[in-house]
Amino acid sequence: MIEKDECEKSMASYLIRHHSDQLRSIASSPDPNLHFPLFLDFAEFMADEPRIASLLFFQPNTYFQLFDDAALWAHKIIFSELFTTHNDNNVVEKNFIHVRVNIFGSPLECPGRVRVQHRGILLTLKGTVIRSGATKMHEGERKYICQKCQNSFTVYPEVEARNSIQLPSICPTRKSKPCGGTKFQFVENTIVCHDYQEIKIQESTQVLGVGAIPRSILVILKDDLVDIVKAGDDVIVTGLLTAKWSPELKDVRCDLDPVLIANNIRRTKELKSDIDISDDIVMKFKQFWDHYKDAPLKGGILIEHVIELLNDPGRNAILRGVCPQVFGLFTVKLAVALTLIGGVQHVDASGTRVRGESHLLLVGDPGTGKSQFLKFAAKLSNRSVITTGLGSTSAGLTVTAVKDGGKFPYREWVLEAGALVLADGGLCCIDEFDSMREHDRATIHEAMEQQTISVAKAGLVTTLSTKTTVFGATNPKGHYDPDQPLSVNTTLSGPLISRFDIVLVLLDTKNPEWDVVVSSHILSEAEPDRANNDEDLANIWPLSTLKRYINYVKENFRPILTREAEIVISCYYQLQRKSATDNAARTTVRMLESLIRLAQAHARLMFRNEVTRLDAVTAILCIESSMTTSAIVDCMGNALHSNFTENPDQELE
Repeated sequence: MIEKDECEKSMASYLIRHHSDQLRSIASSPDPNLHFPLFLDFAEFMADEPRIASLLFFQPNTYFQLFDDAALWAHKIIFSELFTTHNDNNVVEKNFIHVRVNIFGSPLECPGRVRVQHRGILLTLKGTVIRSGATKMHEGERKYICQKCQNSFTVYPEVEARNSIQLPSICPTRKSKPCGGTKFQFVENTIVCHDYQEIKIQESTQVLGVGAIPRSILVILKDDLVDIVKAGDDVIVTGLLTAKWSPELKDVRCDLDPVLIANNIRRTKELKSDIDISDDIVMKFKQFWDHYKDAPLKGGILIEHVIELLNDPGRNAILRGVCPQVFGLFTVKLAVALTLIGGVQHVDASGTRVRGESHLLLVGDPGTGKSQFLKFAAKLSNRSVITTGLGSTSAGLTVTAVKDGGKFPYREWVLEAGALVLADGGLCCIDEFDSMREHDRATIHEAMEQQTISVAKAGLVTTLSTKTTVFGATNPKGHYDPDQPLSVNTTLSGPLISRFDIVLVLLDTKNPEWDVVVSSHILSEAEPDRANNDEDLANIWPLSTLKRYINYVKENFRPILTREAEIVISCYYQLQRKSATDNAARTTVRMLESLIRLAQAHARLMFRNEVTRLDAVTAILCIESSMTTSAIVDCMGNALHSNFTENPDQELE
């Protein structure tokens, strides 16, 4: 067993050898009363000091305090060296330094898997912050003096007992002959206070099975860890698992609530982009487009540029991997891909931010595959939340105000994140959009356009980020009437419809030819010998590859509009404004922004950093497919019968 004094010296020596740069940076800070973090990699410490690292892992409650004392000791040595040897007058001696342990590569536990066996050891949890409490003042320590031997000692409040102080039964002074005193007197002006905050993290719904309820756990943050995360952030927390209980309840069984006292917390994008894209995969993407870049198209003489865009075999091979279990529906698959990729966020000179995320709404009869596309899009997105309109309220979609678990007179209101906030940076799928009440639908207007949620509940006034893509599906009200605008057929308000970049209508018109083709496709899936080329092309782009491709083009391409693309988009928008009669809710300035976003998304899909005229034409075709009647798209506003063409040249001629 290592003595604590020897252990503290070894820790201080290790910090000076390996973390002198951090210690010098701390010494150069001008404020001596701030709490400073000193980050330590546990794997490196384990390789250098295996015995102390093992004690730190199994007894963190004791050795974290020793590590903080060792950090102060090492800081004083570095401070003395800088002040005396280097004559640096800008250094200031600090009073509070906390060692923050980073555990990389460890098997991260979910909050739902925490058990009693994890109590008392160093634990790392991964999750999403769903509740962020207010910052409070927490008493960290105070000193008492023994009235018999006049020696002072420090008492630390118990966080598990809601910060109550338990005085020792006898004097804890270390001497050969303890005095045995039982009366102690508080020493004035010896209370040390800390910042204190409680948050709640919840395990990601994407790692759960169907029907599983996501579990959550309370996390306590102190000092420099306070207010560095907010609701909706993905975090990795390292700390000590313990139980929180109330000792003052007499003759009542005590309820123990698990709580994690954090030693280190860091925001991470691992849940938002948890994809390993190696150089080999990127090279395959480039080789794929090099192969199709100069591929000639048969008969592409009359309208060669449009043919090259609309029926590019490379792009269509990618789109065939989007929801391959659904036959055809080329327009819908293209819209899903463009929506997930999105455009480029733009901030003008005045600071106004124009969103880059696109929104998609599917309006269709039952059995047209709307829910299948929603579920597949959720799988493609790195971060997604799926909900239904019937089971969603305005509070469930945005934020709700709840009271924390403090003592009765001091319980405060805190905000708990809803679906749109939890989907920040990802995708929010809302099925049965028509089942939502009008009041609940109105709450997402700001979240879709401004990508924020302004909250004023229970005295809490704040703004939360909802930088998310909304993917909705709804049924028409009764029989769909093509002569009526979308707002009449769907009972959705005009302002809400205008916020969707693409609104596709899927109507079951009972077309015999279409029924024969679809039934043959469904039957062929049960007979491998009759399988057509659709399955072979779908195997080229499986879900994992398609997910990596979408993530790569979103992160690495920032397409810029060319002059030709600007002219095409501008002329189309002006013509729509002049002829807008039934679709007045769609032909607003938002349509122009939607055209730009869709053109940029198609340029990304085509592995380009430049928006060409062909990308603008594709964006126009997506918008035209959203119209009830169209002179360009021959499916008359019904995207259900849009299929992949085998010989596009003859069809266009």
